[in-house]
Amino acid sequence: MEIGLKGKVAIITGGANGIGLVTAQQMCREGANLVIADIASDAAKGRAEELNAENRGRAIGIGCDVTDKDAVEAMVTQAIDSFGRVDILVNNAGFTRDMRIDKMEERDWDLVIDVVLKGAYMCTRAVTPHLVRQKWGRVINISSRAYLGNPGQANYSSAKAGLIGFTRAMSLELGRHDITVNAVAPGIIRTEMVQSLPHFEKIRDNAVKQLPIQRLGEPEDVAAAILFLASDAASYITGDVLHVTGGRYG
Repeated sequence: MEIGLKGKVAIITGGANGIGLVTAQQMCREGANLVIADIASDAAKGRAEELNAENRGRAIGIGCDVTDKDAVEAMVTQAIDSFGRVDILVNNAGFTRDMRIDKMEERDWDLVIDVVLKGAYMCTRAVTPHLVRQKWGRVINISSRAYLGNPGQANYSSAKAGLIGFTRAMSLELGRHDITVNAVAPGIIRTEMVQSLPHFEKIRDNAVKQLPIQRLGEPEDVAAAILFLASDAASYITGDVLHVTGGRYG
């Protein structure tokens, strides 16, 4: 199915694993050209080589710390040098440092807030001039159902809630340039990171009991939502949050 991504250039942060990787794979199969940006430089380059072997879209892997202004600007410059343009930004980089607030060190707070929220700011700021110049673009921020609040995740919930506000502010700033800005809020998704959590089986079983659709989400479920928001079909949707939660909101 042609969804309008052929020849588009997408940057995906945190693209070497999980939701970011599956999104890169699916975009590449639609004929998009990919920049896989990840703090793990070797993994990003390896994933790009795998995508290039499929002979659909082209891909490059770049090591990038999304909290570092110079690194982000160099990453965007390399994307432009390689493909001539940037059309789509998926702000996916992030991780958890879960613990109760009385045990949470300042570093645990800062790291999560910086990567999730400051990283989205840094990358969006860096690509915006290019999107404005071509009068077309898509920015998709990967939030989480956790923006509604989770015990033990004050840092993560705050960062993901901040992304919702950031999304809505950017949609108002950039809409007149035919740039849409939306967020995707996944629930519990069966990624390697989630499966590595202590007591994963208990977490999974408890979550499934609360879900109208009684299974965990898969990275492909989230990637499908991201591709929709990046596509021509979503051209009149901006400032919105698409929940991929199996029906769980509370």
